[in-house]
Amino acid sequence: MIKVTNEAAKQIQLSAQQGKTENLPLRIAATKNEDGSFHYGIGFDENKEGDIAVTSEGIKIIVSALSADLLKDTTLDFVELEPGKNQFIFMNPNDPSYSPPSDD
Repeated sequence: MIKVTNEAAKQIQLSAQQGKTENLPLRIAATKNEDGSFHYGIGFDENKEGDIAVTSEGIKIIVSALSADLLKDTTLDFVELEPGKNQFIFMNPNDPSYSPPSDD
């Protein structure tokens, strides 16, 4: 379903420690906008009825049933976009704006 990279897992663990939310799973959500683009959200949250739970790289992840299909086979990574600026990115084959990295 959803995977997190090792770099993303490190940042998630650091964020959980800083926010004192180590006991909460990470909720990942996606919605489809009217123009077909995807909007993503992440944050620590309680389990809710109907949530789907997975674990990747030691991170407990929960996803609502509504987001599950949109997030199928998604990878969450934490990358340096430019020097000194790191950000979570969603590599989601279901998102029409996603283009997989080339193998060169």
